[in-house]
Amino acid sequence: MISGVFIYSLKGEVLISRVFRPEIKRSIAEIFRIHVVANPSVKSPILTLGSTTFFHVRHLNIYIACVTKSNVNAALVFEFCYRLINIGRSYFGKLDEESVKNNFVLIYELLDEILDFGYPQNSETDTLKMYITTEGIKSEQAVREDSSKITIQATGATSWRRSDVKYRKNEAFVDVIESVNLLMSSKGTILRADVDGQILMRAYLSGTPECKFGLNDKLVLDRRAAMANKIQASSIDGPDNPAVELDDCQFHQCVKLGKFDNDRTISFIPPDGEFELMRYRSTTNVNLPFKVHPIIEEVGKTKVDYTIQVRTTFSSKLAATNVVLRIPTPLNTAKVDCKVSLGKAKYIAADNMIVWKIPRIQGGSDITFTAEATRTSTTLQKAWSRPPISVDFQVLMFTSSGLMVRFLKVFEKSGYNSVKWVRYLTKANGTYQIRF
Repeated sequence: MISGVFIYSLKGEVLISRVFRPEIKRSIAEIFRIHVVANPSVKSPILTLGSTTFFHVRHLNIYIACVTKSNVNAALVFEFCYRLINIGRSYFGKLDEESVKNNFVLIYELLDEILDFGYPQNSETDTLKMYITTEGIKSEQAVREDSSKITIQATGATSWRRSDVKYRKNEAFVDVIESVNLLMSSKGTILRADVDGQILMRAYLSGTPECKFGLNDKLVLDRRAAMANKIQASSIDGPDNPAVELDDCQFHQCVKLGKFDNDRTISFIPPDGEFELMRYRSTTNVNLPFKVHPIIEEVGKTKVDYTIQVRTTFSSKLAATNVVLRIPTPLNTAKVDCKVSLGKAKYIAADNMIVWKIPRIQGGSDITFTAEATRTSTTLQKAWSRPPISVDFQVLMFTSSGLMVRFLKVFEKSGYNSVKWVRYLTKANGTYQIRF
């Protein structure tokens, strides 16, 4: 498996050097420095020289490199690298050159725990923190009691959760967060529209509960299945209730995938606290929360007239907050006179754009922005490239993919009652763009 792990600074300084197998020597660290760190033309994260392969990930101001002499699973090696980054964040706040230098003893201890002769072992942060800690020394009796708990958790079927977790009030919070990506042409044609979503969960539940989490009844996992069921879906769903199609799904390791394949229910024993239950992507039947119709005319060489109509397509019971439209202006703009029906608009000369901020807007609303930009005359008349208008926003209790939580059930042998909360959030941050 992994023969050695090295951490470098951007200048090529070896910060961490740990060799697990005898087929490589520590001097191999120089080869990576010469062929990767000192060679800006290398763009691939995998470099093979003879029988030696280097897998590397660049994070902040460090390189994390894994060396192997065998034909290993590349995805598994990169997963280990990112697990190491997450462990560093949990222990040090962030994993960078300074934190590596300040905590190199602890990093060596962590590497010895999560890698055994080059084979990745338990990398769950909660389990590691039970016996790798920078806190004070415990008594012998406490160490013996903790050791028995550690053995059960590290070797059991649920290494991500202890069995002795207790809470006065048992609660589970589910957040469905979606980021909308849109690129619309000047003629109103949608060039790109997709959704990147994640389901975050905060579980404050006693014992080892079994959770069942149900999504939409009409849920299609990939495009091939969607094409196979196209006739059936169109006859059942109709235009007002389309099926939800997910192109890609990634689950936390606690999820029992067999049950999801059968009935689309997610069954799992959750880790204690906050974790990402699921990540998905959708490119079909995307509900766009904002429709933007820009009319921008260049009057001669000294003036540009703006008329932008914004319409919200979601329910009037909902509201969008922190709405920001960034409207580009020509490079030789001298001043801009803006008129808005809602919010405030301001011309920012340093960025060559008008920033229109709307703190809150209800669903089903129509608002209009008008402006007149005055341009200075220049000796060299260069055509205006017209960058797209970008929109930032947040809409609570709305999903662009149509994904909904049907139910969340918690089963525990003690039979306690639990409180469940579900929240939806759709947002965009510079990825919702309209050309004009």
